[in-house]
Amino acid sequence: MRITFLGTGDAGGVPLYGCDCSACTRARAVADFRRRPCTALVEAGDTRILLDAGLTDLTERFPPGSLSAIVLTHFHPDHVQGLFHLRWGIGPSIPVFAPPDTEGCADLYKNHGLLEFRRLSKFEPVMIGNLVLTPLPLNHSKATFGYAIEETDGQRFAYLTDTAGLPPPTEAFLKKWRPASFALDCSYPPQSDLPRNHNDLTLALAIAETLAPARVWLTHVSHELDAWLLKNIGNLPPHMAVAYDSQVVSDAGFVQQC
Repeated sequence: MRITFLGTGDAGGVPLYGCDCSACTRARAVADFRRRPCTALVEAGDTRILLDAGLTDLTERFPPGSLSAIVLTHFHPDHVQGLFHLRWGIGPSIPVFAPPDTEGCADLYKNHGLLEFRRLSKFEPVMIGNLVLTPLPLNHSKATFGYAIEETDGQRFAYLTDTAGLPPPTEAFLKKWRPASFALDCSYPPQSDLPRNHNDLTLALAIAETLAPARVWLTHVSHELDAWLLKNIGNLPPHMAVAYDSQVVSDAGFVQQC
């Protein structure tokens, strides 16, 4: 199994429009530090699954027939905006698996084009090619799923964004399932008040400790967290790393830049 973090930013991205903080200034000067909408690609053999569709250039990145499916965590615009252009394409339909959200986003359900929406249910696995995905409910303002992803040879990876902490049933599932590594929402540096909708670093560290010894990749990162990390990167535990756009993680945990 191979995971590519195509985008690792929160809704505002990095650099944030109009901001001159240290992280945004760095990202404007060096493209490698930019963060686009949170999106990932999971590959196993001939199976290629796009996790979320926040990138607006999906039609350029993925030729017709190159994706086995798109799997959505939820229907907030920064996670589905790439679908609005993709849907008007020509060719075979693209399965789009999603949580049971009756509203969706704007008119995607009504005018779906070549997108074939399929509703998922919590803790009910679905097999897509060489991968089995189990939807895991998360704590967010819209119906949101994380995913426990298992390859047929037993490799396990979990994708957990957007969330503030984990619901007890999801935490219990993951403790028993024991992923080798997982991507985790961490939008903010440590906060004085309990955050809503997204983890701060304090919540992320607590989740990582609960699911140890798994390798943790922080994603859905804001400019605020990036600015904090410029001064505090050495404070992260050794099994935790901050993901960056275009980073690739293989089944052995090896990281490379694509």
